[in-house]
Amino acid sequence: MPSVNYDVIIIGAGSIGTPTALYCARAGLKVLVLESDHAPAQGQAKRAIGGIRATHSEPAKIKLTMEAREIFANFQNETGRNIHWNRGGYLFPAFAAREENTLKDILKIQQSLGLEIEWISPDEVERLVPGIVREGLRGATFTKDDGSASTIDAMAAFYEEALTAGTEFRFDEAVTAFIHENGKLQAVKTDKGVYPCAYAVNAAGIHGDRIAALAGTEIKLMPDMHEAGITDPMGHFFDTMVVDIRHGRNSKNIYFYQNEIGQVVFCLTPSPAMYGTDVRSTSEFLPLVSGRILKIMPRLADAKVRRVWRGLYPNTPDGSPYIDRDPHIEGLLHTVGMCGQGFMLGPGVGKLISRWLTEKLNDDDRMVLSLLKIGRNIGSGEVLS
Repeated sequence: MPSVNYDVIIIGAGSIGTPTALYCARAGLKVLVLESDHAPAQGQAKRAIGGIRATHSEPAKIKLTMEAREIFANFQNETGRNIHWNRGGYLFPAFAAREENTLKDILKIQQSLGLEIEWISPDEVERLVPGIVREGLRGATFTKDDGSASTIDAMAAFYEEALTAGTEFRFDEAVTAFIHENGKLQAVKTDKGVYPCAYAVNAAGIHGDRIAALAGTEIKLMPDMHEAGITDPMGHFFDTMVVDIRHGRNSKNIYFYQNEIGQVVFCLTPSPAMYGTDVRSTSEFLPLVSGRILKIMPRLADAKVRRVWRGLYPNTPDGSPYIDRDPHIEGLLHTVGMCGQGFMLGPGVGKLISRWLTEKLNDDDRMVLSLLKIGRNIGSGEVLS
């Protein structure tokens, strides 16, 4: 076996792999990214709607996205690259005692972890989102530092910055095996070559379970299909992401926001979940999501929808990702199962991995890793999925 050529090989150039490559390279590591597609961010990253929130119910995801959120917020100042970051906040309104109690219970956990989030009155909700239905509105949780960014521009910026930092990318190259001796990783094999390395990171998105299987490790991912859409531009009147957690017909929750040029971007979580890998749009989505949105925001009745699309959420049983060492091959790490939140988690995961590989983990990192193990006990899971 040739001597080590790379400190770390990252498998996947999507919303997790590309930021991870950037921060590992900036940490002084020699990095190679292997991607089976023809370019970076050609999987689910470009299908995300751009929301970036630390407003979760699970501590590990709160900590990861708090760090990621600040990376997005400061990215243009640090690099000169415009990713269209907008700190518009995230708002979770309550229209019944059940939702109010749920949100207030989670609020205690969120605040205990340092998240700046508050319960606001119906008047404050209406000030942030003019035209929201007032009937039954009891208030909302609001996280002012959450926001959104352009997924296309952000992923292009992470890629360009990773290249500038010295990362090597190889596209149209599929990983086929891990070469190891006495349980220690020696190299990553693809359909085009063999690349010696000290570490490898599985960041293969919906294909993460297949990559893990090459090491003899079972990771259960359950891709399900979510649709989203965007309107033509209209007069700008709100910034915040509105998340309605009420259950409706064939749907769990809806969320939408208005971007900087006035387009309303929206998405719906189907209920029951629609498992599979079909990314074709359906005729059922638009009537369903329109009814849900107009129930909470009738002001959008005249909005003209420009297009709709479909993406995949690589879900885990409890709605939180796996970030862990492989149990069979020393030197192989897994960062998979982002449950449709890879874009917002990516920079936080990337920073964590860079600290892990350079032996600079902090207390928050250790807490996150303890909660996201592959063999963890599956509990009730993420409430604000």
